[in-house]
Amino acid sequence: MDLGLDGDAALVSASSSGLGKASATALAAEGADVVVNGRDPDRLNAAVADVRERATGEVVGVRGDLTDPEDVTRLVDRTVEAFGGLDHLVTSAGGPPSGAFLDTDDGDWYDAFDLLVMSVVRLVREATPHLRDGGGTVTTITSGSVKEAIDSLVLSNSVRMSVVGLEKTLSTELAPEVRANTVLPGTHETPRIEELVEQGVERGDYPDYETGVAEWSAGNPMGRIGQPEEFGDVVAFLCSDRASYVNGAAVPVDGGDHASNL
Repeated sequence: MDLGLDGDAALVSASSSGLGKASATALAAEGADVVVNGRDPDRLNAAVADVRERATGEVVGVRGDLTDPEDVTRLVDRTVEAFGGLDHLVTSAGGPPSGAFLDTDDGDWYDAFDLLVMSVVRLVREATPHLRDGGGTVTTITSGSVKEAIDSLVLSNSVRMSVVGLEKTLSTELAPEVRANTVLPGTHETPRIEELVEQGVERGDYPDYETGVAEWSAGNPMGRIGQPEEFGDVVAFLCSDRASYVNGAAVPVDGGDHASNL
């Protein structure tokens, strides 16, 4: 299926690793010009090189901290300067620290809100005039925790819900020129999960890496955890005209792992 993304301009925040990188790679493989973003220069440069291996368009790396409003403005401006416009905004961000409710303080809550919500607010605000020019998309990457709370992740469980509410509001306020959807990932074999499994092996929780990965996928109807490229393909589809009537949706990509009906 040709997604018709050839020559489109895309910005994917927090895309130097994990599911953000997988989304940038999928868009680049479909012909879009893509800006890859991250804070660490070395990891960003490595990610750009990796994405370029699959790309048929242009790939540009732009360093920036999503909690810095000036960096967010510069990130959008650099995308428009590089590609002459902006058609697709994909927002991603790292997760807040784990912990129970009574282990968090006001600073933890403000930091989580700034990282997960205000980064999206600022990116969309800066990007909207460009997205409206030719019709575009906003795709927000959140977490399966918005459908089913995860133990010891009170900040993620609570704050990420705001992103879903924002996306739903954008889907009406920005339509019909701009479509807005959110994607809810389950467990995928990202560097973060690899690190957690390897730490479990070192602690003696698992005899080896393969057993640890199997534990993470226990109970999943698909019998495994997801691969990042499977997630990236869903993001690319939602950005494309093939999904032209998909708007205001919250799409789980979790192998059917969550028990909620909706």
